[in-house]
Amino acid sequence: MTPLLTHVRAWHRPLVVCAALMLALVLVSGVGTVVDGRMLLGESVWVKPLKFGFGFGLYAVTLAWLLTKLTKLTKLTRGRRLGRWLGTVFAVAATVEVGAITAQAARGTFSHFNADQTDPITLALVPLLTFGVMVIVIAQLILAIVVLIQRTGGAALNRAIRSGLALATFGMVVPVFWMVTEIHSRTVTDANGHSVQMYQGHGIGDPDGHGMPLTNWSVTGGDFRVPHFFALHGIQVLLLITAVLAALAAEHVWLRDEKVRARLVGSAALGYTGLVAVVTWQAWRGQSLIHPDTATLLALVAVLLLTVGTTAGVIVTAKRATAQPAQNPEPSRPAR
Repeated sequence: MTPLLTHVRAWHRPLVVCAALMLALVLVSGVGTVVDGRMLLGESVWVKPLKFGFGFGLYAVTLAWLLTKLTKLTKLTRGRRLGRWLGTVFAVAATVEVGAITAQAARGTFSHFNADQTDPITLALVPLLTFGVMVIVIAQLILAIVVLIQRTGGAALNRAIRSGLALATFGMVVPVFWMVTEIHSRTVTDANGHSVQMYQGHGIGDPDGHGMPLTNWSVTGGDFRVPHFFALHGIQVLLLITAVLAALAAEHVWLRDEKVRARLVGSAALGYTGLVAVVTWQAWRGQSLIHPDTATLLALVAVLLLTVGTTAGVIVTAKRATAQPAQNPEPSRPAR
């Protein structure tokens, strides 16, 4: 057995199984988009299962790995048990949620926001979709709290995990907040030609606006899926940055200080949080991601300058601290 497989065997098994199921769904959905010509609001019926399978699969793998950190470094038995229990709840809820989405897609009709009272299958699945989201959000919130009160590794890894989970929690809350605060009832047509009553839409300003390839994010208005996506996957971005910095430390002396890498991860987290804030604000104003106005562009520039400035400050300070001993060596002592 390879070292990689041995390492993966120690990961949270329900989450690994969940990720494997999501990967299989991505492959099946990818084939479906090619061979099945049915459409829902201008996109293949299989695009939504593909996107959810990819998103939940990636996140399940991340949590499966993260929980090994909690298990190894959490001394309290209750903390270990809580982490594993939350992982199982998340895996089951995500599998049920995506399963319901896939079932509706295979039937050629809508999953979320479907208010059709004449379809018994939809009536049975909608509660699973609604409460499944609530269970996932609650599990995520509790898990984030557990991580916040634990030390899961070095300073850089701690900062990446905590910032990433905070972003992911926000990303999960965004669609829930939108669903309960805005109602856009209307009638649309599913892939079978049936009229379906909908109580909500992803678009802001234009509930069914669409046009972007694959993502289907609105090009005619705002779309809360944009901040949802960016925030949800921030943890993977920050963990990748942490891994890259650790690898570069072998070649750059100034990066070998754990505190320096932690500050750089913090700078990246600050910039990414700013990006999420800007795209959330942009969507809230009913503005498409690809059609930013002057205010949005100025906000993005401000975030970029702040991130570059803080990063440069950390790098310059770290290099000076590393070079100082070499420039001012201690005077040699005379031999006795």
